[in-house]
Amino acid sequence: MAEISIREAQEKVDQWIRTYGVRYFNELTNMAILTEEVGEVARLIARTYGEQSFKESDKKHDLGDEMADVLWVLICLANQTGIDLTEAFEKNLQKKTARDKDRHINNSKL
Repeated sequence: MAEISIREAQEKVDQWIRTYGVRYFNELTNMAILTEEVGEVARLIARTYGEQSFKESDKKHDLGDEMADVLWVLICLANQTGIDLTEAFEKNLQKKTARDKDRHINNSKL
């Protein structure tokens, strides 16, 4: 499978929604779904890397698939609120670099 850019991912999600999804869920519904999906990632992380043990129902879940669910809903929210995630990510990276360029390098805890 060829790599896709964030912008292409936004376009693919939009096309899928328009073709198969009928319409976007409203923003509040998608926010609730995003929270639910992040919870599923947290559950798997806690069991895979933390101290919790797996239940039988947890064993069928795939961490990569759960992360992709988070990304999907985040892209839906970006699309329906007019956010270009490529542009937002680039601005955010610049902000973090300006703010933290020395912070982590000089952190004796790291």
